[in-house]
Amino acid sequence: MKILIVEDEPSLRELIQCSLEKERYVVETASDFNSALRKIEDYDYDCILLDIMLPDGSGLDLLERLKALHKRENVIIISAKDSLEDKVLGLELGADDYLPKPFHLVELNARIKSVIRRHQHNGKIDIRQGNVRIEPDKYRVFVNDQEVELNRKEYDILLYFINRPGRLINKNTLAESVWGDHIDQVDNFDFIYAQIKNLRKKLKDSGANIEIKAVYGFGYKMVAE
Repeated sequence: MKILIVEDEPSLRELIQCSLEKERYVVETASDFNSALRKIEDYDYDCILLDIMLPDGSGLDLLERLKALHKRENVIIISAKDSLEDKVLGLELGADDYLPKPFHLVELNARIKSVIRRHQHNGKIDIRQGNVRIEPDKYRVFVNDQEVELNRKEYDILLYFINRPGRLINKNTLAESVWGDHIDQVDNFDFIYAQIKNLRKKLKDSGANIEIKAVYGFGYKMVAE
């Protein structure tokens, strides 16, 4: 899962980033309105943590921009400005939750899991495609109820595809979602090919009835066998 933190206070931003990376999220940050705007225009995120009060603009304007772009990112407002008007306006503009500062990191993490599960997994704790089952809260994968051991990136790739069955995924989009936006500095995608090759073999060896197929010249697609 890929998260964007929009927060101008360096120590809080770094604290949240460190906490979420320990939870195995891909985390990117923006410290002001303009850098956040560039990121939401160029990349997709599973969840955005959004401060309202930014040095060069308002987080509420970013919400309006997301709406204009027809993006469906989950948004949690994190703000010290805990006024009822801002909370109501933020929710009306499309925010999914509102967490006033100061807050406990464990509560923030629970809120993130809740909004992602509500929007991507229809409220279910586990995700199923064919005979494959993923428990996102525990980072576990099962085929026919037998656990399959995956490394972190194999798991992240499988989770990305299992949330998008049948969709054709460009390799650049996959790389940005699983490795972060710094991936555009990489010369080639050999590391992606290697991870997907290993994942496909593990799925096949375990008897999975779903497969990640290569689409020549474009990327990959998860299909049922």
